[in-house]
Parts: sequence; structure tokens; C-alpha cells
Amino acid sequence: MIDETAGSVEPAAADVGDSEDAEVTDKTTGAEVTDKATDTPAPAGRGRLRLLLSVAAVILLLDIVTKVLAVRLLTPGQPVSIIGDTVTWTLVRNSGAAFSMATGYTWVLTLVATAVVIGIVWMGRRLVSPWWAVGLGLILGGALGNLVDRFFRSPGPLRGHVVDFLSIGWWPVFNVADPAVVGGAILLVVLSLFGFDFDTVGRRGKDEPEAAPTESEQ
Repeated sequence: MIDETAGSVEPAAADVGDSEDAEVTDKTTGAEVTDKATDTPAPAGRGRLRLLLSVAAVILLLDIVTKVLAVRLLTPGQPVSIIGDTVTWTLVRNSGAAFSMATGYTWVLTLVATAVVIGIVWMGRRLVSPWWAVGLGLILGGALGNLVDRFFRSPGPLRGHVVDFLSIGWWPVFNVADPAVVGGAILLVVLSLFGFDFDTVGRRGKDEPEAAPTESEQ
């Protein structure tokens, strides 16, 4: 009886040991999976969106600060010379778009700029290219800078006149936001022409894996 009982106990103990080993293996596997998931880098889109918003924030801050200083320190109609009469500080109120274009359509420009801002933020979540993030950030910062004037300066919301203060030769008077918007747009055009898409890191076709040869080619 004793021998039979001992014999029956030993397999049971072995079964318990096997189950414990299985549990340890499962736990270890689960830990490894967890570690791998933890070590997985964040999607590139989030980093690019942060870059886009950082560039936009810098442009917006510079634009607001320089406009406040221009309004406080300059008098309309009294240019302050920087380089003779070629480059001057000249305070003007602009009801049009960048570089004083499309004056008289203030509320339309405000709505268009608002739509552009929303579109850029939406597109920013899908960005992979850092250069596209910089270009869109320049446009976003400039658009927001002028939108602040459209909403909060006289004569009223959607109709506010943008503060411009820098005059260079025959070029229309402008502010920090204007060259940011134009520069960002030029950068995006150049990137597109040279094959840099917003959803790839390198040039178009460079990051794509080569197609496997077909049976006929082999």
C-alpha cells in the first residue's frame, strides 16, 4: 500500500512541477512581450507633429512680439531708417493678405486662413518627413500670427487689420508671418519637385523595398 501510494504521489508531484514550469514560461514570455512593447518607439507621426507645432510656436511668438513692439514704438506715416531709404521700419495696417495683397477681402482671407490652419493640423498627424514638418510649421505659424490680428485687432473680429512694419525697397511692407508663410510654401514645392513626400523619410522610391523576382525571371 505504501509503495503504491508513493508511486501515485510522484507523478502528481511531477505534474505540479510541469505546471509550475509552464506558468513560469508563460509569465516569462509575457514579460518579454511587455518589454518589447515598451521598447517599441513611438510612431514617427507624433514626433513630426511635435516638430511642426514647435516651428509654428516659434514663428507665432516672434510675430506677436515684433508686432506689439512695432505698434508701441512706431508712428504711422513716419518711417524709421535702417539702411537709408531702402530698408525702413514703417508701420502700416493691412486689410489684405501677405505683402498687402487682396485688400478689401479681409473676412474671406480670415476664413481661408482658418481652413488652412485646420488642414495643416490634421495633416500633421500623418507626417513622416521632417522637412515637410518644418515647411508646414512655417506656414502654420505665419497663418496663426496673422489670424490673431484678424480676430483681435480693429475694426473687429474677422475684419481686423494685420500689423506690418518692415519695408525693403519697392517690396510691400510686411511682418514676420508673411515670409514664414511664403518660405514654407516654397519649401514644400521644392520638396515635391525633388520627390520628397510628406509620408516618407527620404526621396520617393528610395525607401521602397525592391520587388522580389518572379518565377519567370528566376
